Amino acid sequence: MRVLVRRYWGPPLAHGARRGRPSPQWRALARLGWEDCRDTRVREKPPWRVLFFGTDQFAREALRALHAARENKEEELIDKLEVVTMPTPSPKGLPVKQYAVQSQLPVYEWPDVGSGEYDVGVVASFGRLLNEALILKFPYGILNVHPSCLPRWRGPAPVIHTVLHGDTVTGVTIMQIRPKRFDVGPILKQETVPVPPKSTAKELEAVLSRLGANMLISVLKNLPESLSNGRQQPMEGATYAPKISAGTSCIKWEEQTSEQIFRLYRAIGNIIPLQTLWMANTIKLLDLVEVNSSVLADPKLTGQALIPGSVIYHKQSQILLVYCKDGWIGVRSVVLKKSLTATDFYNGYLHPWYQKNSQAQPSQCRFQTLRLPTKKKQKKTVAMQQCIE
Repeated sequence: MRVLVRRYWGPPLAHGARRGRPSPQWRALARLGWEDCRDTRVREKPPWRVLFFGTDQFAREALRALHAARENKEEELIDKLEVVTMPTPSPKGLPVKQYAVQSQLPVYEWPDVGSGEYDVGVVASFGRLLNEALILKFPYGILNVHPSCLPRWRGPAPVIHTVLHGDTVTGVTIMQIRPKRFDVGPILKQETVPVPPKSTAKELEAVLSRLGANMLISVLKNLPESLSNGRQQPMEGATYAPKISAGTSCIKWEEQTSEQIFRLYRAIGNIIPLQTLWMANTIKLLDLVEVNSSVLADPKLTGQALIPGSVIYHKQSQILLVYCKDGWIGVRSVVLKKSLTATDFYNGYLHPWYQKNSQAQPSQCRFQTLRLPTKKKQKKTVAMQQCIE
């Protein structure tokens, strides 16, 4: 006797429910050949067999929560837990692989996804589209732990763009993924939190990772009900959070306000330093600080006409003051051939032009916007991640 395997994106039918015409999911299964499988049963309640897909610190927190649930024999939420991660040249591997190895969990490197039987998949900061055939291998589909309030900030770098654009509210969404497009599936659970003032992306990611891990466990405790109550994402308010490139780190002194530059620093400063030009040489700005009112009252800052990119050394606070579109930012250290404090930079590069007769033109003695090659020629691309590695 041939038996149709009960594998589809939604929960299993309740006992005694009527069966009408085959759903689109059932027809999709038939096209993929799943009707040839035999004697496969779908679990209608925990403990679940879970295959986890993830890479970075955000994903590691979700995996840690799943592992803790598996170790909790009183609740019996997770029966089997295996891991898929991305390969990397680093001997240690990505944070998810490190945790899986330490916890003695079976781990596979993409595109290897193992060959076991699972009830549900979980994705967090994985960065790869999962195809329909893979999704349909899981009776309850694949859940995604996404650090934004979808449909805002779909894509690979939601936490970075939250900080970069000055959002005051963010959150985490547990959704069910669909093939071919990122972050468009139905929402199963969503919670919002305020963005702490002056929070960096790294700090915000840590907050959201803990929230997302707790929400994931909550959804898994009532998985069939959560899936049946899922709601489609609204069409309005959708925004995209693309990967961060090296070009994003180039400060545009004439265009960006001090607030925009500080947001950029808090968003990507832990991944890639902000960059600019000094006398045709690339210089990296490592430690940005806000300029207090007492420094701004200095006659050097108010008594002369300045253009964006102008650099002044403030001896009392030992910082470089750089003029931007609407005011000043402070810089404590830079990299120009080697790491330099603001004082080092002043003594080695700035001081002679103010104290001696220099042949350099005043217009050259300032930071200027660095123009990197176009995206097609640019080799280095930095991914976040929320996912951010």
